Amino acid sequence: MKILLAGYNVDYNLIRELKEKSALNRDITPETISAAYARISRSPKPVNELRSDALTEVEKARKSNRNIVFEMGHSSVAEHAVFNIDVIGVSRLLVEEIEKFRLCSYTEKSQRYVLFDKDFVVPEEMVQAGLKNLFIETVGMQNDFYHHLYEQLRPYVFEKYKALAENSANRSMLEGWAKEDARYAIALATETQLGMTINARNLELMLRRLAALPLAEARLYSEKLYAATRDIAPSLIRYTQATDYDLLTRRNLREFCKTYAHEKESQPPEGVRLVWATADADIRAAAALLFASSGWNYDHCLKQAKRMNLRDSKALFKTVFENIQAYDAVLRELESVDLQFELTVSASCFAQLKRHRMATIVSQDYNPALGVTVPPAIRAIGRQKEFMAMIHKTNGVYDLVWQKHPEAAAYVLTNAHRKRVLMKLSARELYHLSRLRADAHAQWDIRDLSEKMLKQARKVMPLTLMTACGKDGFAALHKKVFPRT
Repeated sequence: MKILLAGYNVDYNLIRELKEKSALNRDITPETISAAYARISRSPKPVNELRSDALTEVEKARKSNRNIVFEMGHSSVAEHAVFNIDVIGVSRLLVEEIEKFRLCSYTEKSQRYVLFDKDFVVPEEMVQAGLKNLFIETVGMQNDFYHHLYEQLRPYVFEKYKALAENSANRSMLEGWAKEDARYAIALATETQLGMTINARNLELMLRRLAALPLAEARLYSEKLYAATRDIAPSLIRYTQATDYDLLTRRNLREFCKTYAHEKESQPPEGVRLVWATADADIRAAAALLFASSGWNYDHCLKQAKRMNLRDSKALFKTVFENIQAYDAVLRELESVDLQFELTVSASCFAQLKRHRMATIVSQDYNPALGVTVPPAIRAIGRQKEFMAMIHKTNGVYDLVWQKHPEAAAYVLTNAHRKRVLMKLSARELYHLSRLRADAHAQWDIRDLSEKMLKQARKVMPLTLMTACGKDGFAALHKKVFPRT
């Protein structure tokens, strides 16, 4: 057995410096890695020799990539070329579009930990609509209120958690709690930054999809992202222009929905509602567990699972969870059963929820008619009336923008404004969500959401979710399920 290091992330400034100092006259590109790996299936040579060949013949490697990826259709080869991208000066609204691409990695500047100082994007649509000054005035008003809230929330938090405040090591955490509630006042136009790691296949898809969005900022992002990467791996990034499918499908679906606009909703929106789950979920999960650990076909496993009495079913699931720890991922068999929730969430909550990219998350536009989420701490310091007055002014500007550029109106809305989300996830993913978001250290908004989701989910799959909870409650729950005798 041989394990050889083929490459690793290196800062681009260092690459340029080394290239300049060594007078290296050939391209340094991840294309050689992808080309070498593409040849593994058809060459008797060891892969390290294939890499060496690709390094000495870059143009030949590029030709091979073009043939394999675009002519033969083996797009996964492009996944071996990876980029680290600094994304600076984008709006929170655009970040939601960027982070829809689930097979990438993102680390974003957090509004929970960083105090923002009137940093926001002025969308091109506001300029075109003649609303630039009104937009700047409105977002400035929101930011002033944000700082006003923080100055009042900070002493409230320190007083409420006086015992924690006595230890100076907790100061940053307590200040963060004040920031995370004050941020409900700032706009989705707020400027942020993130680090993104993305392979060439997903990079090409991102370029194409964002070029098709109606937001001018999204199209500019696509252009700048392409300009930053096109010369590094030209053989792996070819189709970057918006397609008719991406340009027209969503628009045409909206037009179709308008034909039913006269129909009224049958029920008011709810914060958390389980709309669907796998029928007989515990039985289906049990069948998957039996299948993975036996030589039986699935029909036989399902038959055995249906025949089990409650005691035997519990014994099966206890076997699964007996040795699990809070940091362990539950068995993949639990992906066999699913749940779908309709959620009404604040922008602040959605910013965290969207990080769970293995779930299927379909969201509507932000809608002032759904109301806003007011942090309890803002009520506690007696600033709810001022907060709602700020929201009322914001909604008025939103209405003006919507009349001229409906696709850009959300820029002026705040982190408190809500949208509806349809979220489908497996029981395994719900375990992951719960461990992280139903934990005492999680932000209160998404913690409340996760706890409600878990409560409803347990009703339809109690055995499968036997040990689902936040990390902080795991030890107590595990002890309850497995009491020492």
